[in-house]
Amino acid sequence: MNASDRTPADLLRSALAADPARPFVTFYDDATGERVELSVATFANWVAKTANLLQGELSAAPGDRLALLLPAHWQTAVWLLACSSVGVIAEVGGDPAAADLVVAGPDALEAGLACSGERVALSLAPLGRRFPAAPAGYADYAVEVPSQGDRFAPFVPVDPDAPALVVDGVERTGAQLVDQARTDAAAQGLGPGSRVLSGLPYDGWEGLSTGLYAPLAAGGSVVLCRNVDQLSPEALEKRVESERVTGAVL
Repeated sequence: MNASDRTPADLLRSALAADPARPFVTFYDDATGERVELSVATFANWVAKTANLLQGELSAAPGDRLALLLPAHWQTAVWLLACSSVGVIAEVGGDPAAADLVVAGPDALEAGLACSGERVALSLAPLGRRFPAAPAGYADYAVEVPSQGDRFAPFVPVDPDAPALVVDGVERTGAQLVDQARTDAAAQGLGPGSRVLSGLPYDGWEGLSTGLYAPLAAGGSVVLCRNVDQLSPEALEKRVESERVTGAVL
């Protein structure tokens, strides 16, 4: 990654320029048997579409606060990078009533209705399927995002020193987030080609760093495992081998 990168969106752009075809996020849900693999290019395309949805359809602007009510999932990673691309502050597990927008999964739809602004729902079903019918009060992400543009340019340049992420009650700017991710990557011995398997939730910094930001900052990739506790030790060992994992945090 480039030393000049100061936001997560910068890190993603550098990863895309370096090797767009390499795997970046491989997602497993061991409750459903789902496996999804996204290259850097595919992931970046999802981020661009989601950022266009945020900025265009949802009228989000830098400094707006988005309550992110989603579990560890590849689509959650997309939303985190889309927020960084627009300059929207992603509040992981934030209070919908105090947020300008809310993005919620199936288990948080009722709570998300407390947001008076725009609301987006994700089914989190395999293959990114839509809801049979959009939940009341919400736009269905799977319906809205496909038609968005494949390239994104912010209306206003994102300030690296502006707040970007709130988790564990700690607010980080984009630059602070990148610095911490680099520090974490160095502490874990990550570098280009590192492949981290993470079974941690996305409800705290450790899970977000291990399962997204540190591998991104190091030029590595992540095998993100939801409900990994349902996997036998033998099956987990086989996954580590088949996915060429270089380090695992469960």
